[in-house]
Amino acid sequence: MAVSGAFMLLYLVLHMVGNLKIFLGPEAIDGYAAWLRTILEPAVPFEGTLWLVRAVLTVSIVAHIWSATVLTLRARRARPVRYAVRNKVAGSYAARTMRWGGVIVLLFVIYHLLDLTTGTLNPHGVHLQVYANLHADFTPERWYVTVFYVLAVVSVGIHIRHGLWSGLQTLGWSTNAREKKLKGFSTVFAVVLTAGFLSVPLAVTFGLV
Repeated sequence: MAVSGAFMLLYLVLHMVGNLKIFLGPEAIDGYAAWLRTILEPAVPFEGTLWLVRAVLTVSIVAHIWSATVLTLRARRARPVRYAVRNKVAGSYAARTMRWGGVIVLLFVIYHLLDLTTGTLNPHGVHLQVYANLHADFTPERWYVTVFYVLAVVSVGIHIRHGLWSGLQTLGWSTNAREKKLKGFSTVFAVVLTAGFLSVPLAVTFGLV
């Protein structure tokens, strides 16, 4: 789970950086989308690198879901009888809702792909016209789409915050001396990533780009 999560986090960082090119204008973000399909040409066929990234990302998602399922079933087998009294224990909101949060994130990813990758649910939906697709999606008249994206991305941020912290523990980077610093790092990382992703739909909706 930690390793697959690390691959997905790396992708999210790169994806966020690419999204921020919208602030440089339509030529910048549309050109970036076209460039992604030519990486390592001619050694690699057109869109070859992009499909490789997609394949690795898909495997990571499947591995992450499989790991979560295995851990959930293992936890249930370890405690087949429910506690008669459940006392509250220390733990964050994200830790207590990690599984449902993962389901919400998965559903959002599916919608996001149908919206801004395939263009199926996008009002414009023209391939490689990223700037126009974003403007059609988050126009002020479609404020409800922006609200949905804000709520979904915040859910992703909560999931990432706890997931990153848990992953660092799993990989053995967390000690008593480092715990506070690593928790702070996880929080800052999640906040920056969330803000980066939210800046695009909010900027479009409020006419900043």
